[in-house]
Amino acid sequence: MFFVDTLEFEGLGNRSYLAGGPNAAVVIDPPRDIDQVIAAAARRGVRIAFVAETHVHNDYVTGGLELARVTGARYLVPAGANVSFGRTPVADGDTVTVDEGLVLRAIATPGHTPHHTSYALTEDGRGVAAFTGGSLLIGTVGRPDLVEPRLTEQLARAQHASAHRLADELDDEVPVLPTHGFGSFCSSSQAEGDATTIGKERETNDALTLDVDTFVAQVLAGLDDVPAYYAHMGPANTEGPAPVDLTPPRRADAEEIASRLAAGEWVVDLRSRMAFAEGHVAGSFNFEGEGKLATYLAWLIPWGKPVTLLADTPGQIADAQRELARVGIDRPAAAATGDPAGWIREGEQLASFPRARFADLADVRERGDDVVVLDVRRDSERAGGYIDGSVHIPIHELHGRIGEVPDGVVWVHCAGGMRAAIAASLLDAAGRDVVAVDDGFDAATEAGLTLARPDGTD
Repeated sequence: MFFVDTLEFEGLGNRSYLAGGPNAAVVIDPPRDIDQVIAAAARRGVRIAFVAETHVHNDYVTGGLELARVTGARYLVPAGANVSFGRTPVADGDTVTVDEGLVLRAIATPGHTPHHTSYALTEDGRGVAAFTGGSLLIGTVGRPDLVEPRLTEQLARAQHASAHRLADELDDEVPVLPTHGFGSFCSSSQAEGDATTIGKERETNDALTLDVDTFVAQVLAGLDDVPAYYAHMGPANTEGPAPVDLTPPRRADAEEIASRLAAGEWVVDLRSRMAFAEGHVAGSFNFEGEGKLATYLAWLIPWGKPVTLLADTPGQIADAQRELARVGIDRPAAAATGDPAGWIREGEQLASFPRARFADLADVRERGDDVVVLDVRRDSERAGGYIDGSVHIPIHELHGRIGEVPDGVVWVHCAGGMRAAIAASLLDAAGRDVVAVDDGFDAATEAGLTLARPDGTD
């Protein structure tokens, strides 16, 4: 009897899979930190016989090469992927026997990348799973613009054809198990739900319900910002990532923290945005460990800049270190835990700033106070409506554009509070007076704030 175990990585919005039979298994699109994959196989009591990549990933560093080396598994990589290491190249139609009666078949599904390959798993000739990587996702497809701008439309058309090929070749009841699409920026749009089948996608996925021209136009119109660190992921995966080192970083005292800040390095506080606002090391930045830490820290930090981590507990440092390693931020320069009062030198004070709701902002405006409202959402979010008179700088651009924020007390908001907290910490570190709006954007209208839209309508 076959099994499929899902390894979920919420911070990056991705999944990896361990699938096999009583004796052997294949791992699809493994994460950088392979220890948990090995542990999952050990729980099943199976040998990892194959490691398979659907494509050269743009959003995270793979652990595939190291996992294959450690386990002795055959490393299956699409033949069209131009990589610098030894592997078993797989082409359309190639098959491998994972365990008795359990066969994995490669299906060329270009679109997310030119070489993208999905894998259909069959048990005794019956389709039991489709590992679709960045091809057919839940209610959408992987974005086609991460390889080369000149190829974007061509790849979008290929996505449409690939989705139809999967729907044509696989039965309705076959589960669709994508790598991307659970909050990943590799998805061309976000869809609801965490499970689907070929049959469900046939009824609801635009790639399978729209004609190719309409589908392509819709996909191209909906493409969002690309995280800056993506530019580093493909080359790392092409060259062959080094093994990850998750040993604890060296401990930093208050003097070292101050020295690193003075040197222009990043000191990142992983605590909750509430705790950070109440008291933090002046000059440090707040990226909540429970939020999308890897995505936003890797997106904003100048690549290669040393980073020191601050947290309540060593466990939070370890979790963050694992998350950051998945996007190529391998070794924190140092770390500190415990009481924030121990992170500053004698005679210094912790910095702080207020938090508020949209109702508080409405009250301030009602009184006629002159404040700056800063919207740090993405362009696509702002297009749906924004607070009249607000300044717009997306969070991923703010660090380099703080000088553009008008003088005055800055009330910064996003859609829910997490990104506003990051932005508030950036502004606070730059010496600005800031209020972090920790509220859902729907509350803005409920508070009576006037919304406008780019087309000029209210």
